[in-house]
Parts: sequence; C-alpha cells; structure tokens
Amino acid sequence: MSLTVMLLGTGSPMPSPDRAGPATLISAGAGPEGEHYLVDAGRGVLMRLAAAGLGAPNLTAVLITHLHSDHITDLNDVITTRWVMTFEETPLTIVGPVGTQAVVDHLLASLEPDIEYRIAHHKDLDHRPPVNVIEVTEGAIELPDGQGGKVAITCGQTDHKPVEPSVGFRFDHEGTAVVAAGDTVPCAGLDLLCDGADALVHTVIRKDIIANIPMQRMQDTLDYHSSPEEAAQTAAKAGVDTLIYTHYVPPMPVGGTEDDWRALGAEYFDGTIELGNDLHTVTISSR
Repeated sequence: MSLTVMLLGTGSPMPSPDRAGPATLISAGAGPEGEHYLVDAGRGVLMRLAAAGLGAPNLTAVLITHLHSDHITDLNDVITTRWVMTFEETPLTIVGPVGTQAVVDHLLASLEPDIEYRIAHHKDLDHRPPVNVIEVTEGAIELPDGQGGKVAITCGQTDHKPVEPSVGFRFDHEGTAVVAAGDTVPCAGLDLLCDGADALVHTVIRKDIIANIPMQRMQDTLDYHSSPEEAAQTAAKAGVDTLIYTHYVPPMPVGGTEDDWRALGAEYFDGTIELGNDLHTVTISSR
C-alpha cells in the first residue's frame, strides 16, 4: 500500500508570491474517503488545500511540529473554516508539542467576536468550534474514536532549540512509513523516528548562501535548521528510499535551481530526492 505526500506550502517566514507557508499533507487514500493529516498550518494552507480538491472538513487531524509563527499562521483559519463548513458537530483534533493547548486557547479567545456573530446569525450553528487538543512528547498517538484508524502515528523529539519542545511525526500505513521532520538539526530523536521508514520530509535552508548574508537575524537561522546536505545525511543514516525537501530558504530561484538543491543532497544520499513548487506530490510505496 502507499501514502501520498503533498507539499501544500514550501515557503518560510519570508512571504513569497508563489509559495504558501509551511504545510504538508500526508494521505492514505484519496478524496473525502481518505485519511488526510495536515502537518503544520502556514499561511495560505486552505487555499492550497482547495487547489488539491480538499478542505478543512476533510482533515482527519492537524499535527503541529512546533509553535513558530510561520508553522501556525493559519491554524485559526483551519479552526474557523472547519466549524462553519460542516453541518454537524465535527471536532477538529490538533496534535502538537506541550504548549499547543495554550496557543489554541488564545486563538479561540481572539476569535470570540466572530464566534458570537456567527452563532447569533445562523440558527443551525448552535455550538462553538469543537476543538480537541492532544499534547505529545514521544511515542504512539491515539486519536479520538471515529477519527483515523487506517494510519498509525508516532512522534519523537527533534532539536530546534531555543524553540522547545519540537516534534517530528511518523505515519505508518500497511507497511509504508513516512516521517515529517519539521524544523530541526540532525538529532537522535529524528534518527529513531526515521528508522525503517520509506520516506523523510525535511525542511532545509541553504546554509552556504545564508552564511554570506551580513545580517545577524539571518545568521541566527544557521544553528537550528538543517541544510540539504545535513538532511541527506539523516536520510542516508536511516536508510530511507526517498528524501523530500521543503521550506526553502532562500526560495528558488534566488537560492538556486531544483537541480542545485538536489545535487547538494546527492553527495550524501543515493536515494530519490524530491522537491518542487507548492502542490508537488509524491506517492510513497512500501519496499
């Protein structure tokens, strides 16, 4: 069997006219009948989901790797749109590191005027946004009854300090396994999560370019992200077949062509390296 990886948003904190914010869709099956797991919810995520023929009501769960703003920019939009576009009470499950509950509580508080307006205006909208938050550290993740079931999800600690905690997620479906790393440098937690997996989705930055930019805030990004080379070494160590790059900094073409990024990783990893524009889709099958 297979899992599908769609790069909904391949951008970064820097706004781009053609790259949405960080977001990846991991799916078992297609269309409304499939299980669809959204990993991170950067800017424009629902627009990209719409382009893929899906929407907030189709999400089995949202999984947040860490609480940097660019990875949760449109989480409020996912919550609101799920609520107003379903016609029965359909809880949204949000899985994330410790601290996620507090963030969601604040988001709901910020949405309070909108919630009151909509309940007052729509007689068939008689409940507040139903959101279920599961905070995780490592190990197996159990979703509420009736949500998911085809895909087993586990998580592990990653290293994005001083952002702490941060987690990566592994999706196992009938012998196929995909890991979504989020932002991290190489670390033992990610190695363990990737062991025996078929594919790794990893955020990457061109450290060789950024190192030459004389701006402290850009220089600061070097110590808590992986380069294409480092991500490739993580993939090679784990023995995965496919490495998928996302979260390109600087964005292409400023940061080089797809072939340039692929060549950097190919020095350390002899499997398939995938990257591309938003909506780039890769089907991963078991070996």
